[in-house]
Amino acid sequence: MRIGLKIEYDGTAYGGWQRQKNAPSIQQTIEEALERALGCSCRVIGAGRTDAGVHAYGQVAHLDIETKIPADRFSYILNQKLPDDIRIVQSWQAAENFHARRDAIGKHYRYTIYQAPHASALERNSSVHVPQQLDVKKMQQAAQVLIGEHDFSAFRTVGSNIVGTVRTVYRLEVQQQGQHIHIDIWGNGFLYNMVRIIAGTLIEVGKGKIPVQEMQSILDSKERARAGATAPAKGLAMCEVFYRTEEVGKL
Repeated sequence: MRIGLKIEYDGTAYGGWQRQKNAPSIQQTIEEALERALGCSCRVIGAGRTDAGVHAYGQVAHLDIETKIPADRFSYILNQKLPDDIRIVQSWQAAENFHARRDAIGKHYRYTIYQAPHASALERNSSVHVPQQLDVKKMQQAAQVLIGEHDFSAFRTVGSNIVGTVRTVYRLEVQQQGQHIHIDIWGNGFLYNMVRIIAGTLIEVGKGKIPVQEMQSILDSKERARAGATAPAKGLAMCEVFYRTEEVGKL
């Protein structure tokens, strides 16, 4: 039986989603919880490989298991064995050909900035503190340049081995809510560190370090050095994964 999972996690203590040798990962922690709960060794495949320190409200994954346990009980069983910073918020019986990563047609990420004279003790792991006032209108204007299908080479980490660098950004919004500025981006896929580099560039626009009118030339240049700094991982969260199949109705 193929089980679908919707997962929420605080990525602070982890080296990212993917299992690795030198740091605990979200994938490893869930797989070990499965083994403790059911005595089986199952591989959990996620929709996206979030980096160290990145969070998720709506990561999607699947696993295959021979069991008579109803699929919707897996969230309860796993949550009893998982640490408090990882939660299975939903589990369901997926179609046998459903693949959490290959079937995904888009993702929504949010980058959160905490704008105040002093950093927040309570939000220190889920937002990035910027003490100075950012010009949100300029950030919004610059963000519009990136909407659509483009070569995002200027917004990826140098040395990443992805061959194709063209991606489509469907929406890119910058909104202020009290002391928070949220950068929300929806796209069909993202290059390595693309969202964090876009966030870092928009922050520099907000500070007045990069003029709004330069955003187009940065995009056209395809040169990483022209864009802003890579914003810290802790401000980023995967909000939602999109599918065109019947799995949409189960999420």
